[in-house]
Amino acid sequence: MVVASAIDENGEERFPVKWNHDLIDLPLIENQRKPMFTGDEITKMIAKAQGQFAVLYALLAGSGLRIGEALALQIRDVKNDVISVKHALSAVTNELQTPKTKNGIREIDLHSSLAVVLHSLVNVFQSESGGPLCQANVLRRSLHEVLKNIGREACGFHAFRRFRNTHLRKARVPDGLIQFWMGHAGETMTDNYDRVREDLEFRRFTAQQVGLGFDPPVAVKQVSPHSPQKEGPKSLVTA
Repeated sequence: MVVASAIDENGEERFPVKWNHDLIDLPLIENQRKPMFTGDEITKMIAKAQGQFAVLYALLAGSGLRIGEALALQIRDVKNDVISVKHALSAVTNELQTPKTKNGIREIDLHSSLAVVLHSLVNVFQSESGGPLCQANVLRRSLHEVLKNIGREACGFHAFRRFRNTHLRKARVPDGLIQFWMGHAGETMTDNYDRVREDLEFRRFTAQQVGLGFDPPVAVKQVSPHSPQKEGPKSLVTA
């Protein structure tokens, strides 16, 4: 892990190593806890969540964004039905940073129902003070409370990401497109030759066909509480 954490300015490993696990004789890690939400659970969570958190959870489940990527979104990052992922919010410093790998910089095509919700709202994800939301605070003050209310054990944001990845696989979306949307690196020569991510029409058609797998929040026009007398550009989420 220490060796692999050293990356260059392009997000590539400085010291790539192919480990021989049989020779090292490391113990196998079995029965790892990898929670994943169901579509019904996500629908219930959205109904129970308050304000911007309902949209945040819908976005995480409907896009596969990492939580740091979602909290870092700006108005300029969303155009029509496409999100451009260019930054991530650090869980440690709560400051913007570039994604750790080049695969993290990508576009994600949204289902139209989710895109409508994003474009109907007025503020980016932010705290009461107007700053960016803290991952730990969202987890403790919202997500865990919502999960408790629907009778589900506490878990982290990655369960949304597992849901989206599984939903796309069940819909038989091409692996190359799943990797692109999820920000994963290809592992084979076939992946290197795959150019499905460059076919914008196919990407948008596929995003619309596979759907969300849950009921999104209702889009409602609202006014920003931080600038009630001024009419500014639309943003993503109500505060």
